[in-house]
Amino acid sequence: MFRTKRSGLVRRLWRSRAPVEGDGETDRGTHGSGGCCMGKATKVAKSNAGSEAELKALTHSVLKKIKEKQLEVLLQAVESKGGVRSPCLLLPSKVDAKVGQQSYSLPMLLYKVFRWPDLRHSSELKRLSCCESYGKANPELVCCNPHHMSRLCELESPPPPYSRYPMDYLKPPDSPGSGPSSSDTGGTTYSAPVGLSDSLALQDSERGYWCVVAYWEEKTRVGRLYSVQEPSLDIFYDLPQGNGFCLGQLCSDNKSQLVQMVRSKIGYGIQLTREPDGVWVYNRSCYPIFIKSATLDNPDSRTLLVHKVFPGFSIKAFDYDKANSLQRPNDHEFTQQPRTGFTVQISFVKGWGQCYTRQFISSCPCWLEVIFNTR
Repeated sequence: MFRTKRSGLVRRLWRSRAPVEGDGETDRGTHGSGGCCMGKATKVAKSNAGSEAELKALTHSVLKKIKEKQLEVLLQAVESKGGVRSPCLLLPSKVDAKVGQQSYSLPMLLYKVFRWPDLRHSSELKRLSCCESYGKANPELVCCNPHHMSRLCELESPPPPYSRYPMDYLKPPDSPGSGPSSSDTGGTTYSAPVGLSDSLALQDSERGYWCVVAYWEEKTRVGRLYSVQEPSLDIFYDLPQGNGFCLGQLCSDNKSQLVQMVRSKIGYGIQLTREPDGVWVYNRSCYPIFIKSATLDNPDSRTLLVHKVFPGFSIKAFDYDKANSLQRPNDHEFTQQPRTGFTVQISFVKGWGQCYTRQFISSCPCWLEVIFNTR
């Protein structure tokens, strides 16, 4: 009975492996064109029968050496695609496995098989802060849970001209063109919290909230401002397990078919995490997200890029050091900034800018405004 259950778990895991190109269901998160993530990624052709058989034999051999409870943890993470909070899968980090002439560590093998077939090196990965191995250097046991990892969205240098925006949005809220407000978007239901101008949000920031999140559908803000105090926040529409900012529970009167379609694709959404070096955004959904932030670009640049982030990728959306360098005492734009700092804009599924018919984020169906308290 023991062997039968173990073998059944191994078979289920192999059936749940990540598809490669040519399987007919390639992960949208690892392939495509354009965007900051694709500068470092490589397409993987469908493997030939020999290498597929070799990989299957090796994977089965490795999995059969793992304890049954650990197999169940791995299966839970893989089958839910990270939607269920699964514990760490702690395994020896020094064990190597060979596929043909290529040698992989045990964690790398599991990451390639169950998430990213095109993964080439561990330097392309970022461990999520929820993981026990986060921040530990070369521990004897390392977490091999594929959904405790993300791919790094590295910006190309120079960045691709995806779309450029003037830095006018960094002006104070009272300046012309400083962001979507009821006067310049034509009927915004609420005035935008650009620069965290709302008194309630200001009071919250004084009580230790490190950011405030506003959810928008086109030109209308939906629901209240969401103040964030915990280091990590899940923002989602439909998540099997977890808590955070559930967009699906907000009451919206928007009947647009496009808005409803995009809303249904938000799914697991994003994870917003405050870390020592800045604020990271992890795309947990099945579709790309688009991000604009002043700290993602050259501090001397007078334009901002809109960056495309694919599923399974993480990007440092807000860099504390860069934010401090932007607040130059002799720069008129920055000295008049509200004391609470900068905003980051994130659109689900649909991009905006020069490559699109949507020139402004207020034309995007579903989007977020994240306002940081830098004090």
